[in-house]
Amino acid sequence: MKLPGWKELVNLGPILPASTSKEYKTGDWRTFKPEIDYNKCTTCMFCWLFCPDSAVKFDGQKVYIDYDYCKGCGVCAAECPVKAITMKEEEK
Repeated sequence: MKLPGWKELVNLGPILPASTSKEYKTGDWRTFKPEIDYNKCTTCMFCWLFCPDSAVKFDGQKVYIDYDYCKGCGVCAAECPVKAITMKEEEK
């Protein structure tokens, strides 16, 4: 079964249930997207811990952003203690 995209979510009502980004690909909501500078990243996992959409993943060696679920809120960049994450304007 294919899950609907964010444009189809309007049928769920005016307020979406919590954690819809885990169930639906909501990444196309972004205006800005986070980019990680791996030369600065210390793998402290703050970005992973504070991401409200669980879009920051860890593969056992490094963190990365799953852009299918990232809404571009910038929390990861704000919480990064070494400023390894910057927000870049999304290119469509």
